[in-house]
Amino acid sequence: MAKARSEFVCQNCGAKYMRWQGQCRECGEWNCIVEVPAAAVAPTPGRQAAVRAMSGFAGAAGSGIKLLSAVSARTTARLPSGYGEFDRVLGGGIVPGSVVLIGGNPGAGKSTLLLQTVCTLSQNLPVLYITGEESLEQVALRAQRLQLQSDRVQIAAETSIEHICALAAQARPAVLVVDSIQVMHVDGIESAPGSVSQVRESAAALTQFAKQSGIAVFLVGHVTKDGALAGPKILEHCVDCSVFLTSGNDPRFRTLRCQKNRFGAVNEIGIFAMTDKGLREVSNPSAIFLNRQEVTAPGSVAMVVWEGSRPLLVELQALVDGSPYGNPRRLSVGTDQNRLAMLLSVLHRHAGLQLADQDVFINVVGGIKVEETAADVPLCLALLSSFREKPIDKRTIAFGEIGLTGEVRPVASGQERIAEAFKQGFTRFIVPKDNAPRRTPPEMEVHLIKRVNELNALI
Repeated sequence: MAKARSEFVCQNCGAKYMRWQGQCRECGEWNCIVEVPAAAVAPTPGRQAAVRAMSGFAGAAGSGIKLLSAVSARTTARLPSGYGEFDRVLGGGIVPGSVVLIGGNPGAGKSTLLLQTVCTLSQNLPVLYITGEESLEQVALRAQRLQLQSDRVQIAAETSIEHICALAAQARPAVLVVDSIQVMHVDGIESAPGSVSQVRESAAALTQFAKQSGIAVFLVGHVTKDGALAGPKILEHCVDCSVFLTSGNDPRFRTLRCQKNRFGAVNEIGIFAMTDKGLREVSNPSAIFLNRQEVTAPGSVAMVVWEGSRPLLVELQALVDGSPYGNPRRLSVGTDQNRLAMLLSVLHRHAGLQLADQDVFINVVGGIKVEETAADVPLCLALLSSFREKPIDKRTIAFGEIGLTGEVRPVASGQERIAEAFKQGFTRFIVPKDNAPRRTPPEMEVHLIKRVNELNALI
């Protein structure tokens, strides 16, 4: 009898080796390589079960070769989840046949958000909730505590992919939730649930089932201690949408951020508040990140950042203080530290601000991370304000990019940023000249700047 082939796979990154070794050369982890049966050419039992379950759905047969221009590109109606912030992150709603992966730290609220969503959808559509980590009683207790209307939610405790596909084929739901993918297993694979092989094959089988049946599938994914999704990287490649639910410095709020979306824009965010009745939408996210004091202190300025498809108002703080050491510190929380060093050099060369012997600390209030260059002008304003100990008018809002030669460049969506800030009560604007507002109400004070040295007269 021929010996069964096997291969050695890293359980952290999925790298394959011909023989066992102590450390993975790809990711550097130790004692993470295990022996698993080599993948056969034929589909795994889990994928065969998905194909058998799909036999009753339209479109299960192969479509053959077609010209791309002959393929019908009809727009598929999206399913509203019942939560506007969730729909925003998904690109406008749930797409039938899509696979969405939701990750987050333990206790972030992944299961709570999905349970609330399926309870809302169940009033108009059939839904199926598969729990692999909790018992049915535990899920029922959570739904009761959150006061959810769960009389039409179909639920099952199952960890076998074959059985899940069979149950979904029988129930024919519009939305299927699998909580979580790390505890699911496929028959015929000897490795334990949560291993690279099991996660890869389980996700592939559910993805194939979703594409052929038209059922929208939500997968809950665990994260590692570094905050990345656990399992092989192929898990993120095979899904249509990957979102993360995280909590910032304020534990009362949760941020749902999209990292990949085949049906909408990426980098969208949704803001939720965690209450005793579950997650609630935050209608005005700017109020969270812009919780300023009554008396504005030096070094504090408000700015408008663009997240996904909407503007957000956040507060940026700077502290410039004399350094007691020979090597001054440069610390930036929420912004790029390398860009801070560049702006300090630009201020020295083109605005006459000498901070070589000063400690510089930058912080974006609310725990949000600002990566766009529109924060250059507010950052320089905050540095000037803190160094000269002159507070900036509380009604002031600023944005703009600064180049190495000291010029102030325009940023995208300038009119929308100004409109949002004016709606929030700001009346003094410091913006690039090319981002001048189209209309200026009498109560609006606009300062159009072209060079970074013009900021000296605005403090």
